[in-house]
Amino acid sequence: MFRFEQLDIWQDARSYIGEIYSLTARWPRSELFGLTSQIRRSAVSVAANIAEGSASSSRKDFRNYLDHSRKSLFETVSHLYIALDQKYITKKQFGELYSGSEKMIRRISAFQKSLL
Repeated sequence: MFRFEQLDIWQDARSYIGEIYSLTARWPRSELFGLTSQIRRSAVSVAANIAEGSASSSRKDFRNYLDHSRKSLFETVSHLYIALDQKYITKKQFGELYSGSEKMIRRISAFQKSLL
């Protein structure tokens, strides 16, 4: 078993990716190489950076990867705003994903602090 598989923050990110993929599967085909691709990549990057960071040889390096993970989450939220503006998602869907994003950022930040 890999270290990251045991991390709750990685499990949360994995669930979040599933929500993003399910949501974007219904978006216009014309967005496949635009917003759909961008939001999926940024969401995947959250989990990928947690996993990659868990293999770091130092706590400082791991914290840096967690910082990249947080930044990818911010990017994903920005994409959600665009999706809302374009009416690809409802206010309810936006609110649920936004709340999930806030929760994940708090958890990642707390984990970062525990590595000091």
